[in-house]
Amino acid sequence: MSKQSHDPVAADIQRVIREGELYRIKVVHAKALVAQALRPDALMHGAMDHAVSLAQARLGGLMQPGGLSNFNYKALMPYAITVGSFLARKRLIKPVLGVAALAGVGVAWLLKRKRSTT
Repeated sequence: MSKQSHDPVAADIQRVIREGELYRIKVVHAKALVAQALRPDALMHGAMDHAVSLAQARLGGLMQPGGLSNFNYKALMPYAITVGSFLARKRLIKPVLGVAALAGVGVAWLLKRKRSTT
């Protein structure tokens, strides 16, 4: 038996060296994850998921008794992005916002009228 195999100090040194190697590996992995998360497509995907989940939470109770839990927004997102891209290219954002505002005012007026008659 060698003297180093029973030396507790050497065992502690080897353990600390292994822990340091593991720490360095974790740091490299964390840097790679951050670099992946900061890519524009990953940021856009996260922002879209956040916006959709926020809209589902706010508007879920208005649509049906089950809410929007059965609504498959991921299937409709390519179409929504295509329409949004078309509107942005043709510079129709302001007219569409105006029409949406008028539609919102119309719906609010109809709901107010319906509540006042009942």
